[in-house]
Amino acid sequence: MSGRERRSRGELIRQRAQAHFVGRRAQVSLFTENLAKDPLAETDPADFLFHIHGVGGVGKSTLLRQWREVARRAGALTAVVDENDVHGVPQALTELARQLAEEAGPLKGFDRAFEQFHREQAATTEPIPTDSAGGGEASLSSRLVAQAALGAVSLIPGAGVATAMTSPEAAAQGLDRLRGSAGTRGRRGRGADVTGLCQAFIAEVDRLSRQHRWVVLFFDTWEQTGRYLDQWLRDMVQDTFGPLPVNVIVVLAGREELSERGWAPLRALGVQDLPLEVFTEAETRALLAARGVTEQGAVEAVLQLSMGLPLLVELLALARPSTAEDIEQGGDAVDAVVERFVQWINDPRQRETVLACALAPQLNRDVFAAAAPQDGQDLWEWLCSQPFVNGRGGFKQYHAVVRASMVRHQRAHSPQGWTMGHLRLADAHAGWRADAERRIPEAERWGDAQWRRHRRAETYHRLCAHPAPGLEGALELTVHAAGQDTAVLREWTDTFDQAARDTADAKLLSWAKRFQNAADGDHPALAALTVLLTHGHLTLAAQAWARTYRGWRLFVADRDEEAVTELTRAISIDSRNHCAWAYRGDVHSWNGRTDQAIADLTVALDLKPGYAWALAERGATHRLAGRFDDAVTDLTAALELDPTLARALAQRGEAHQQAGQLDDAVTDLTAALDLDPTLAWALTQRGITHRLAGRLDDAVTDLTAALELDPTNTWALAERGVTHRLADRLDNAVTDLTAALELDPTNTWALAERGVTHRQAGRYLPAQEDFERAAIDEGRDLGLRFEKLLLDTVVSGFATCLARWSELLLTPVETQKGDATRFFSLFRVMLLEPRRSVAAATEAFLATSPDYDTVTDLLHYLSELTEGNGELADRARQCRQLIAAHAQRMSDLARLSGRPRA
Repeated sequence: MSGRERRSRGELIRQRAQAHFVGRRAQVSLFTENLAKDPLAETDPADFLFHIHGVGGVGKSTLLRQWREVARRAGALTAVVDENDVHGVPQALTELARQLAEEAGPLKGFDRAFEQFHREQAATTEPIPTDSAGGGEASLSSRLVAQAALGAVSLIPGAGVATAMTSPEAAAQGLDRLRGSAGTRGRRGRGADVTGLCQAFIAEVDRLSRQHRWVVLFFDTWEQTGRYLDQWLRDMVQDTFGPLPVNVIVVLAGREELSERGWAPLRALGVQDLPLEVFTEAETRALLAARGVTEQGAVEAVLQLSMGLPLLVELLALARPSTAEDIEQGGDAVDAVVERFVQWINDPRQRETVLACALAPQLNRDVFAAAAPQDGQDLWEWLCSQPFVNGRGGFKQYHAVVRASMVRHQRAHSPQGWTMGHLRLADAHAGWRADAERRIPEAERWGDAQWRRHRRAETYHRLCAHPAPGLEGALELTVHAAGQDTAVLREWTDTFDQAARDTADAKLLSWAKRFQNAADGDHPALAALTVLLTHGHLTLAAQAWARTYRGWRLFVADRDEEAVTELTRAISIDSRNHCAWAYRGDVHSWNGRTDQAIADLTVALDLKPGYAWALAERGATHRLAGRFDDAVTDLTAALELDPTLARALAQRGEAHQQAGQLDDAVTDLTAALDLDPTLAWALTQRGITHRLAGRLDDAVTDLTAALELDPTNTWALAERGVTHRLADRLDNAVTDLTAALELDPTNTWALAERGVTHRQAGRYLPAQEDFERAAIDEGRDLGLRFEKLLLDTVVSGFATCLARWSELLLTPVETQKGDATRFFSLFRVMLLEPRRSVAAATEAFLATSPDYDTVTDLLHYLSELTEGNGELADRARQCRQLIAAHAQRMSDLARLSGRPRA
């Protein structure tokens, strides 16, 4: 049953009384009662979202844990995340999926979607240079793929990649055919889209919901996790990513109420607010009695000091006070309670251990061993049993209220102990970080979660120990954090925020506010880097890196000229920053400034010879410039350094394709897709390559598969339309080209191709309209002028158009661009030089080894010219007979060389 069906029962949900929300037992009973319902019932339906909210220490996390146990006992599948798991939607979904998989088995669909997301993210964020030295032995599958990839090295030709394709017309194939929108294929993007990941998660939840009565997702500390997940959750419950099954329950626990602006429209759909109040006097007395605290004076003192907060009541009750005098008020109530609790711990080892371990925001056995005093090393299990310690898996943490109080206490009462404790923990994390660095290549460290955790913890503790001296190093590390993805930056800014709150240092508080504002904006990395450059007083090396990362982020945001300016500033600060040179080269390449791009990428490679990414980009730039042998050389060298560069394989395949080496192109493109099946542009290129070789069915199969990966891929859609046209499926061609134009009305190449299709179908008026529309932007394009002139010739006769043919076909060769111009010499002889032999001109054209597209198009053009009578029609028929015989040989060859599909 879909979410829409669930919401149709909103009136029943609104009628649900909230009298259940009185007392903790009733709250647990409410949830139990909800789980006991039939999720498919049409009356009195189950609520699908509970929001527990109240002040810190009121018992939200405790109630959430109780509810999870209730859910498990009811046979529900459960997962929970909190602020330690969430710095963005992908991290939250990954952790939820991991826990669901632990209970229900692998979530293969989500795993595949995450791999795709990870690849897209790597392709659309700035490329971090990799060292040539690997880390550890590759798996068997990786070695096999690498062998397949590098096996194509033997395909590199000797002198000159394509002897017959060295003319400007051949180079123009990659640069000027408006299909060249393919340049966006893997060059850059606006960032990996989480939509596919969200859809895959909902699909898995839907599958699990058919196998389990309930699926319950818990989100703790919503005041923090909601910063990243609130919009996603609202989208999810409104079926944005697919219908949310009715037997899915979401539980939130946070301090604040849900925002009225965002959640008001959803409250009637099954959202239940659970304002968790402090203990009533009766509840407080009951808990104290259960803990053996019954003396009236002591009970009254607890009632007054605890303010009814369950956590504080529990702490005071654990001390077993026997008289009112045992409980002294003074100062802040929370601090007073925590201080009294610590004082009541009779064992000095336990007391010292509790305080020492409060300095660590997160604890595991290793951190505990570094934080605890020597004689408290055996107290880990005891500490974990305390009511203010919670957590999942191997990590534990103090309740935020208790930890904040203990931190304040130590900072105020034992400054020297505070400093020494943080330095001890900083040194411990530095040691663990160093251990991790021995197994992780330098270029891969920021991508390693364990290394980042130790680096953040080390920085946090050094900031706490010495805020001012530690600030400079912390800011430089923040520069590099901003150079990663947004989730990594948020991890870092949250660490800064924690240090600022725990130290109450004015400078740290100011920086924390700046970083949080940056992280909450539309372009967090850009904003954070701007803040660092404006206020950071960074070293010159750090300034250069900040501008390097900022330049790349500007590039990704389509602000290319600003990107060049920023990268140039980075180079002027530090001319040895190889990334700045490489990134600027990539921006130049994207904008067609191939000579400048090659120069910059070459400098980057001089500075870092093993820079595989820069080699691959230089190879891609050579391809764009029509230097296919140089392209293959660079791309092959990049693959020798890093055989996993799927994009380099695909680029090499495209270089082979443009050089006319079609079988080599298919080999490389297939190997690239083996490495990364989500490369839609490589699928599209392989489809085009099949078409150029005359394998039209294979072409349609690949182009359709590319559209399945990305239905908005107008390039693949238009290319499939062209393939249908070449196969004489003209109605299918018009359908695809029209769909491509609906997605992108500015695609003048698709518009011109639709005009060609209409003309070949004899629909001259719509063909004329398409050509006229395309000419608004591409009026001087020779290929478009040729197509339009051919239409006018068919409609009005050759004599009427003779002067225009003379102007077009006598255009100097060096100014001719576009695919249609490759047979201008043939048309010049056939139309304008009647004394010359058509047969000789045709043979000269065929000697250039034209591809299937060109030959098929030429056959269509000649067919249109043979419809009349006279010498021109006769010469066109003679030419067509020769071309048709060649086409038959090509078709036979394609059929004989057809290969099994990858």
